[in-house]
Amino acid sequence: MRHLLVLAAGLTCACLWTNCAQGAASMATKKSPAGFARTVLLWPTGAPGTLGKNDGDVPKLYVYPATGAGVHSAVIVLPGGGYRTLSLEREGGEAARWLSARGVTAFVLEYRLGPRYGFPAPMLDGARAVRYVRSHAKELGVASDKIGLWGFSAGGHLAGYLATIHDAGNKGAVDPIDQVSDRPNFAILSYARLSLDPTIPRKTSLEALIGAHPTAAVLETVSLERHVTKDTPPCFLYATTEDGTVNSMNSTKFYDALKRAGVPAELHIFERGRHGSGMAQGLRGLPELAIYPTLVANWMQLHGWMSSN
Repeated sequence: MRHLLVLAAGLTCACLWTNCAQGAASMATKKSPAGFARTVLLWPTGAPGTLGKNDGDVPKLYVYPATGAGVHSAVIVLPGGGYRTLSLEREGGEAARWLSARGVTAFVLEYRLGPRYGFPAPMLDGARAVRYVRSHAKELGVASDKIGLWGFSAGGHLAGYLATIHDAGNKGAVDPIDQVSDRPNFAILSYARLSLDPTIPRKTSLEALIGAHPTAAVLETVSLERHVTKDTPPCFLYATTEDGTVNSMNSTKFYDALKRAGVPAELHIFERGRHGSGMAQGLRGLPELAIYPTLVANWMQLHGWMSSN
């Protein structure tokens, strides 16, 4: 399924890359998240379709080893930013440190961005991240069947894409990383843009990812509720009614698709809270949102992805 969808959008992707190579704006300057132990280059010799060797051309993982002994679960955190920028600390490092302190090995993914890189470059980076962690599970001290994603906003869209469109790997690939599956075992989707349903009110577009004039095939591919199946992993969804940037109907529509497919899912929609609440700690006048990470922890403990100790 994944390969068919990527192939259908290949001409659009090539067009976006070509236009950017001819002088479109480059990626915004980013600051690295805090507290990571080391970084991993996902493609040391260059990512597919790369346009250069500068920082924004090189997808990487920031590694946050879990505290405590033993084999741990793993979570790859996907920051948001509309596929134009990356909130690497607020929607990356903060969640990764929280996970690490609770016995979960965490990674923050720095993926390629538009308009320099369009679809499917970020998706290839996300899939590679899952394959990397799974293929290096023993070295990293993580369980290969307990690898999840946590995406925020556009990062939530990327997480939802990887949860719904994946493959079992290419057993004949020369690169051992490509031999393993890129299917995550669970996904946490925080105020995620998940649907392009025109009936859902929206203030933002996915133009940085799919261009100003996407084909019908591309629109079909990135409207993720259409691709939920019984093989989609369990999902936790968090949103707020007040969010005027990504309407919470994205989460309810995706949740309904999960329920119809028989996929375990949990949905929390708070009344108040603007877009970009991150881990929702210390937000002035919004004490009710502070419970959100606890809800995530409870859900992960329920499924055995986080210790209750």
